[in-house]
Amino acid sequence: MSDLVLGQLEALGLEYELVDCDPELADTAAFCDAYGYSADDSANAIVVVGKSEPQTFAMCLVLASTRLDVNKVVRKKLAARKASFATAEQTMELTGMAIGGVTPFGTTIELPLWIDSRVVERERLIIGGGSRDRKLLVPPATLTGHPHAEVVEGLAKPIE
Repeated sequence: MSDLVLGQLEALGLEYELVDCDPELADTAAFCDAYGYSADDSANAIVVVGKSEPQTFAMCLVLASTRLDVNKVVRKKLAARKASFATAEQTMELTGMAIGGVTPFGTTIELPLWIDSRVVERERLIIGGGSRDRKLLVPPATLTGHPHAEVVEGLAKPIE
């Protein structure tokens, strides 16, 4: 899957830096602790599902220091009665990536990409790299350069 990630980034001419990581430390909190990144500079790619039939899916990108607003903002954007996080199996099926390595680039199918407005205010962000053994360090312009990107105000809320 990693080749699809780098292939899409290269094809779009987007800036990125590869950051190797121990797959055992790929989950956000463990990664930030081990490698010295702030949760404010780390963004999580989260696949969400609308529970209406047919089910609809999207990918959301939010800072690790925030919580995705699934019940209001995501549900409304999906035009569904209920919305939730996709399961690890659904995420793998839709992206080809395991939790801890999910990135908006090189997914198995095209998904809308909703980026919380706080993400684009950061100077550089660490995001999933397509597999659990690497991350990508990118400027916000790389994320907004994704062909299905939409910046959404209030997509996430600060964790209290």
